[in-house]
Amino acid sequence: MKPETVQSFDWERIFIHDLPWTYLGEVAFRTVFMFLIVLTALTVSGKREVRQLSIYELVLLIGLGSAAGDPMFYDDVPLSSAVVVFIVMMGCYKLTTFISDRNKTVRTVLEGKPVYVIENGCILTQNFKQEDMGLDDLFSDLRVGGIEHLGQVRTAILEPNGQLSFFQFRENDTRPGLPILPNELKRHTETLSEPGDYACCTCGSVQSISTSTGSLTCPRCTHTHWVKAMR
Repeated sequence: MKPETVQSFDWERIFIHDLPWTYLGEVAFRTVFMFLIVLTALTVSGKREVRQLSIYELVLLIGLGSAAGDPMFYDDVPLSSAVVVFIVMMGCYKLTTFISDRNKTVRTVLEGKPVYVIENGCILTQNFKQEDMGLDDLFSDLRVGGIEHLGQVRTAILEPNGQLSFFQFRENDTRPGLPILPNELKRHTETLSEPGDYACCTCGSVQSISTSTGSLTCPRCTHTHWVKAMR
């Protein structure tokens, strides 16, 4: 059977194809539904996936990107559907940000809130475990900011957009701390064979050892891996 030829610049096919105009209402419903699905998925997935973008901006980019792609090269996808998707997505975006800006509960649920992950050179392990950030990610962000060890860090906060903000001690107040340089971290041990300041590899707590003690359990997090603290 000879395939049906496509007539160029068939305006009815370009804008609505063979669908009824009422189908655009279904397109609007599908768009709202998928907006909520994507928004929920990104909220659950955690802060690191939306780094440097607000969760609303990322949802908008995903939705508009999907809506813009198919009508560009599929002849059976009417442009009017894409227009409705764009209008509804922008409306959802404006409405959600409007509600979020004026309702603290909604804003906290969707965007999260700042979380303290380091205080006085020690990792707040209970707060840290609730986030989707690993120690390697934490140390990497600190190294990018010029930090060599946790004794330099007074406070570090994981922001709602996934970025890490940190504040350093004054130079004279810097204390011994857990080194975060990769080569230094490789030198961890469970046996403390000589006196000195040792930092827990899990929470950064520093213990001063005056004599050889063999193994030592961290009083803050109960882990047993230590590394020589840096000054």
